[in-house]
Amino acid sequence: MINKLNAQIFATSINNVIIKMKKLVTLIAISIGLLATAQNSNESTMTTNNGAPVGDNQNSKTVGEYGPVLLEDIHLVEKLAAFDRERIPERVVHPRGAGASGYFEATKDMSDYTKAVLFSNAGKKTDLAVRFSTVIHGKGSPETARDPRGFAVKFYTEQGNYDIVGNNLPIFFIRDAIKFPDMVHSLKPSPVTNKQDPNRIFDFFSNVPEATHMFTRLYTDLGIPKGYQFMNGSSVHGYKWINKAGKVTYVKYSWVSKQGEKNLTVEEASVQQGKDWQHATVSLRKDIADGNFPQWDLYVQMIEPKDLHSFDFWPLDATKDWPADKIEKIKIGTMTLNQNPINYFEQVESIAFSPGALIPGVEPSEDKLLQGRLFSYFDTQRHRLGPNFQQLTINKPLEEPNNYNSDSWGSYGNKRFKNPDVNYQPSTRVDLKEDTQYKQSETTLSDVTITQKKITKTNDFAQAGDFYRSLSKGEQDNLIKNLASDLGQVTDRAIKMKMITFFYKADRNYGMRVAEALGFSAKDFRN
Repeated sequence: MINKLNAQIFATSINNVIIKMKKLVTLIAISIGLLATAQNSNESTMTTNNGAPVGDNQNSKTVGEYGPVLLEDIHLVEKLAAFDRERIPERVVHPRGAGASGYFEATKDMSDYTKAVLFSNAGKKTDLAVRFSTVIHGKGSPETARDPRGFAVKFYTEQGNYDIVGNNLPIFFIRDAIKFPDMVHSLKPSPVTNKQDPNRIFDFFSNVPEATHMFTRLYTDLGIPKGYQFMNGSSVHGYKWINKAGKVTYVKYSWVSKQGEKNLTVEEASVQQGKDWQHATVSLRKDIADGNFPQWDLYVQMIEPKDLHSFDFWPLDATKDWPADKIEKIKIGTMTLNQNPINYFEQVESIAFSPGALIPGVEPSEDKLLQGRLFSYFDTQRHRLGPNFQQLTINKPLEEPNNYNSDSWGSYGNKRFKNPDVNYQPSTRVDLKEDTQYKQSETTLSDVTITQKKITKTNDFAQAGDFYRSLSKGEQDNLIKNLASDLGQVTDRAIKMKMITFFYKADRNYGMRVAEALGFSAKDFRN
């Protein structure tokens, strides 16, 4: 009997253990299920900016069903506050743009001329991001407007970010940065009528003869590209390349579209605007999405410092092209764009370029317009995006910056120091030290005079004439028609005649054809 009782007790104990184990398994299963549900819920549940779940995103918190809204509805307040601030200041110039990312592959070892790592050996690949843009017109303007196009490339190298910031045309309107604000003011809408006005534009440029070359190019069909992938690019300015021995070579960059250079006539642009005035952005994005990855070959032209004065123009004048028949173009690599932005604001609107974003092996030249841009571009990014714009993901270099620039709005960088109490230099406890191999190059000057005057070698009209004569008859016809259309709106006869004189100085036939299109005769210029 005792054995039977023991057996029953044992059996009961075993059953209890089994029941408890079943309950435990069930609890574990439920817990796992709840965890999975919670994880899935976190992925789909709307939250506030501080991560709290949102219970109702359709109805504000009110006093009763029909009463006023309460300030304590934090979700409502934060949602409206974020919305009020989600549009950052528009770029003063280049506000309308499109972007993409991809890579650059060097095809030639240029280490004899520069320490820049992206040009160090053939086959080297460097990730990059680009932004193409119109220049003058606002963020919501049509891409069918006549305007230069911005062509900016940010290379993410192992020695920092390097920006080549230029345009689709190899030259610019002015040669000195002191004229830039006035030039942009003349091109922007009138402060009185809020309308872009040819009277204002040509009033300014009739006093700026160096712009003749740029006008001659801009008023051809080059002024309205068919799409961003169908235009060439240029650094516009010359830069200094520095090799490991410290030798200086002046260079200018050119991007050549492998899709070919394709543009719209005024008539074609008018039709396109009626269909879709965002055509350039749409076209670029569609090609990348379809796997038709746009490509550009990168060329450089090089001038030895001793040869800078051997031309009939000053090579560091932004209104001048470097003629390929005098200064060879050398292919050094190819850019491929293979990825569209996922978030336009973060990857295109927030990308910040500057010709001052340089790396070892590249330095600014003495170009007067470039010297002003070195300040202006960084400064406009600080205005648009805040002082720590380079900490945004799209602007961050591959390696974390190491310096003592700290704090201010949105700062979250440079916190990796061994001794965080030291945020200054020099210090006996210093964490960071300079590397003297990256010191800037030296320029020897003699008999220097600090001055403020126009350069002697202006030669404002020769290249404009050369370019006009290189055009086909049809291209010349379109140039005259396009110029006459805008100049014809100018009411001041003297301004028209002054502009005609500039074109005549570039090429006699050119000037006479513009004069004729505007209803002038030779007699008008003799009086």
